[in-house]
Amino acid sequence: MPENSGVRGVKSAARTVALLELLAARGDRPARLDELAEGLDVPRSSMYQLLQTLVGSGWVRSDTTGSLYGIGIRALHTGTSYLDSDPHVRAVRPYLDEASDALGETIHLARLDGSNVVYLATRESHEYLRTISRVGRRIPAHAGALGKALLAERSDDQLQLPDGPLTAFTESTHTDHAALLADLATVRERGYSIDREETVTGIAGFGFALRYDSPATDAISCSVPLARLSREHEARIVAVMRETRTRIEGVLSPASGAPDWR
Repeated sequence: MPENSGVRGVKSAARTVALLELLAARGDRPARLDELAEGLDVPRSSMYQLLQTLVGSGWVRSDTTGSLYGIGIRALHTGTSYLDSDPHVRAVRPYLDEASDALGETIHLARLDGSNVVYLATRESHEYLRTISRVGRRIPAHAGALGKALLAERSDDQLQLPDGPLTAFTESTHTDHAALLADLATVRERGYSIDREETVTGIAGFGFALRYDSPATDAISCSVPLARLSREHEARIVAVMRETRTRIEGVLSPASGAPDWR
């Protein structure tokens, strides 16, 4: 529950959400009952009952032996509903197509979620396919172009960053807070972020915050292999992505009567 909400959390609901998030985070690695009970510090009998309830409703799936558990198909339905119901995602998709066609590179749309960004849409380059940018994937905001573009929209004292060293994905990832803050200051001056192998070795990214909300919560980016990133191509990427941002912001604004989601 949000702090100071004045509402007491429902223990069973919180436990269910924690279980689903744990299973989702494991990806293609199914879990055993004992692993889940230990991971959430829940009695084995209680975890078994919860799992059976969720298996019956399709939120969790089990193998034929009944000993392995994974996220169920209902989670996909709910996630798809989130994307389909979001007017910003629907409006931005055609512009992602146009930018990808113009540049021949991979274009992303992502949203800030606490200290992470979540990919909402991706248009893959036909020449270079990556699975790291799949829809629904969460990446720490400090580690790439999308996140840095959005962090730079906030003052340093507003940033939600973990204490201690930041997670490294490559040797180029910012793991020091001071280095990240210096980079964000440059992003604010430049107007867009640059990620050179900070998330994936051999890949550069250019991120642009979409300012139809204040502070911005969504951003678009272009990812390109360094092997074909000439100075001319980089200049064209920046020009096309700037124009794409301007066009998106021109058609999107807070809709009258639409819910103001927190």
